[in-house]
Amino acid sequence: MRFHFEIVVELKEGLLDPQGKAIEDALPTLGFSNVSNVRVGKIIELDVDAASGDEAATQAEEMGERLLANPVIETIRYSYRAEEGRHVSAGMGASSKIEIERG
Repeated sequence: MRFHFEIVVELKEGLLDPQGKAIEDALPTLGFSNVSNVRVGKIIELDVDAASGDEAATQAEEMGERLLANPVIETIRYSYRAEEGRHVSAGMGASSKIEIERG
């Protein structure tokens, strides 16, 4: 079965975010003076073929911790859904999503 993952990587709270600060400082020049606390992260989407959701989640977590993020300074959130090709598989509704947060 195929599982589609969305992995969100963000800096941990309390760490300086120079990209977020640059965006926050630039927004008022575009007329958006009501914005604050801008943080920048990244989203990685991937498909994992596995026998079960638990097996796929374990693999995605290992990918996240070993390659996709630096767990010392970043948090990782995982969400996934079972797919049959590009369609949500039987047994899981279209809104069924599992979220796992690490960090």
